[in-house]
Amino acid sequence: MPGTSEEEERARFEALVAEAAAVSVDGWDFSWLDGRATEQRPSWGYARAMADRLGRAQAALDIQTGGGEVLASAPKLPPVTVATESWPPNIARATALLHPRGAVVVADADEPPLPFGDAAFDLVVSRHPVTTWWAEIARVLKPGGTYFSQQVGPASVFELVEYFLGPRPPEDRGARDPQRARADAEAAGLEVVDLRPETLRTEFFDIGAVVYFLRKVIWMVPGFTVERYRPQLAALHHLIETEGPFVAHTTRFLIEARKPQQP
Repeated sequence: MPGTSEEEERARFEALVAEAAAVSVDGWDFSWLDGRATEQRPSWGYARAMADRLGRAQAALDIQTGGGEVLASAPKLPPVTVATESWPPNIARATALLHPRGAVVVADADEPPLPFGDAAFDLVVSRHPVTTWWAEIARVLKPGGTYFSQQVGPASVFELVEYFLGPRPPEDRGARDPQRARADAEAAGLEVVDLRPETLRTEFFDIGAVVYFLRKVIWMVPGFTVERYRPQLAALHHLIETEGPFVAHTTRFLIEARKPQQP
């Protein structure tokens, strides 16, 4: 901030970092960032489109549900609704949120096989899965069933990642390519009926927002702690205070794939 002394800037840095380091990062609710960071939303409106499909399904599975917040936002859930999650704090949070809605939460390691029988679901959804096990999705879908997912695209928020880690190799920058997702889905026997990528503007207005984000989205800067990256955080705080928000670009893609009807 113009006219701020070094002592005032340092005190503000310590206060913002301490606050962000202490707040809970359980679940997948980012409302703590309201007013502190903004992320442009994809044009397709995933939660609304997911809710529409859930309203027409008989048996649905939400893979890697996080704290269950997105699934719970749907006005109507199918008669059979199951969610999987691997992180214990999120399992507890999702259970408290989804059990009153009649949905079952299953603790699962996010590794094959999914703990369900063949052709168990006519709809499988997943928002921002860490890994998509296409063969397992194809196995648990009924013939004619659909997989509907919003996923993180390539080099998402890499301006922030590379600020802390330095330039990433091509294999990191090219990971999560939508066309690779298409190829993997088709290799598992699914027909991709929709695939839409978008690049979206993201802004961090204070260093606390950066700390919170990196604590919550743990794969961005693996092993992130405030103490480990304190010099970089202090320098970034000064940059934000003097030049304005730190700007990065989020990448997302929507993919919808259908299991063919049996002949």
